[in-house]
Amino acid sequence: MGREAHSNEGGGGRREGQGRHVPVMLQRCLDLLAPALEGPDAVVVDCTLGLGGHSEALLERFPGVRLVALDRDKEALRLSGERLAPHGERATLVHAVYDELPEVLRKLGIARVQGVLFDLGVSSMQLDEADRGFAYAQDAPLDMRMDQTSGVSAAEVLNTYPPGELVRILRAYGEEKQAKRIVSAIVREREKEPFSTSARLVELIRDALPQAAKRTGGNPAKRTFQALRIEVNGELAVLERAIPAAVKALDVGGRIAVLSYHSLEDRLVKQVFAAGAATTAPPGLPVVPERYQPRLKLLTRGAELPTEEEIAENRRAAPARLRGAQRIREDIE
Repeated sequence: MGREAHSNEGGGGRREGQGRHVPVMLQRCLDLLAPALEGPDAVVVDCTLGLGGHSEALLERFPGVRLVALDRDKEALRLSGERLAPHGERATLVHAVYDELPEVLRKLGIARVQGVLFDLGVSSMQLDEADRGFAYAQDAPLDMRMDQTSGVSAAEVLNTYPPGELVRILRAYGEEKQAKRIVSAIVREREKEPFSTSARLVELIRDALPQAAKRTGGNPAKRTFQALRIEVNGELAVLERAIPAAVKALDVGGRIAVLSYHSLEDRLVKQVFAAGAATTAPPGLPVVPERYQPRLKLLTRGAELPTEEEIAENRRAAPARLRGAQRIREDIE
């Protein structure tokens, strides 16, 4: 994963070469992380490298920093590798999913890091390459795998999952109120012919929805495509493991910034940060012992949103929500 000027909406967009793609909320992310990255020998992890925009900016703004960048998409690693080549050995790029962060750091011999950045969702590259099947605005094979070397495709999910499981996925991951209606149509159609391309699915969703549901919330296929993508890539399960692991990897004084693009991701990040920033002491203690003290300090009031100017310049920034936290104490077992 890893994004650049992107969103969770599979509406497609310009190719990277056609105009300037600006990383989402770039300046704010850099400012949030800055106090932890200005010291000597600081290590920052970009858990979602994508096309390398955030990583490039981190290397340029903090000349002493060492970057470790992860992505599950080999094509993203190749392209960003070219982009970051001028920074030489300061940048270490790793083919990994971001919940593998502890293992990656262990292999590199890095005990603690000073900064972590997550920019969740789908990258511009993935949206803009029609054959990846993320975008509902163009016909493409229903793939949606961020790592095309492993796992099941969106077509396999649609064609093989039991109806009840498909309904659960659309409700849980797409917050789709019309899940039953859409799944009934999918099951009926897949018996005639298995699904293979996105255009047929988009058309089916349009036909399945009542008129009132089509009038609100943008493209009616948006929620179904989001749900399929999250299922195919195991995104929420991965994130559930990755955020606590990233917090644990932070040195005291280290900072983490997370950009989310839908309420499910943001809620998960909020829960981990809130738990870390709360005391775990039983109520009524006159003095709270060290082991019960908060481990994190929140750096954002709720979730910060992109400015109107940024959204005007980059429509894919519109759904972005940014949260930041600082590690203020060691874990005491």
